[in-house]
Amino acid sequence: MKELMFLEDFEVGQVFRHPGGVVVTADAIKQFAAQYDPQPFHLDEAAAQQSFFRGLAASGWHTAGLTMKMLVETLSIHGGLIGAGFDEFRWPRPTRPDDTLRLEVEVLGLKFSQSKPHQGFLNHRVTTFNQHDEAVLIMTGNLLVPRRPQS
Repeated sequence: MKELMFLEDFEVGQVFRHPGGVVVTADAIKQFAAQYDPQPFHLDEAAAQQSFFRGLAASGWHTAGLTMKMLVETLSIHGGLIGAGFDEFRWPRPTRPDDTLRLEVEVLGLKFSQSKPHQGFLNHRVTTFNQHDEAVLIMTGNLLVPRRPQS
C-alpha cells in the first residue's frame, strides 16, 4: 500500500500516472447506459451507427466513473479524494468499445487555507487517454487535501 499523502507532499508540475489500463467493453458500455444514460447511441450498435457518434460510444459519465476509479488508484491522499468542484470538464472524443484507458494527473497549484490551517486545496488537471494517446476526458478542478499534522 502506498503511503498516504498530505498537501505538503505535492509540488506544482508533478505528474502522476495510473499504473495500468482499463479496457472498456461493448457489454460494459451497454450495461452502464441501460442503468444511467439510456440513449440509443450507448445501447445499440445499429442506432449508434446512424447517430452523431457513427458507432457505439460510452456515456461520458461512464468514462468519468472509470476516470474516478483510476484517480483513486493513482492518488493516495490522507482522508480520501474530496472534490471541491471543477473548473473544466469535457469529453473531446468518445470512448469506444475495446478502448484501453489510462490516466495522468498534473498538479497545477496548491493553496494553503488561512481560515482552516489544517487543510488546503490541490488544483489539478486529469486527462484520460485511450490507447492511441487521444484524450477522451479532461477535467480541471480542486481537491480538498489535509495538511500534515504538526508534531
